[in-house]
Amino acid sequence: MQVLVRDNNVDQALRVLKKKLQREGVFREMKARRAYEKPSEKRAREKGEAVRRARKAARKLAQREGILPGARARKR
Repeated sequence: MQVLVRDNNVDQALRVLKKKLQREGVFREMKARRAYEKPSEKRAREKGEAVRRARKAARKLAQREGILPGARARKR
């Protein structure tokens, strides 16, 4: 992974690097590897993640079909 430092602005380069690492899932993996996870805990976690993904996909599909109102626009 590579981040360019422009005009000696290291703070901005660090922010960009952190955002890239976050998108790649490096922080999540580091946290997961911090301690041993029992196989039963791993199965339960993965099942929960699959359920959340399925619910999210169903919610998006319902929004596209007009069954549910669309997602709210965030204020910036």
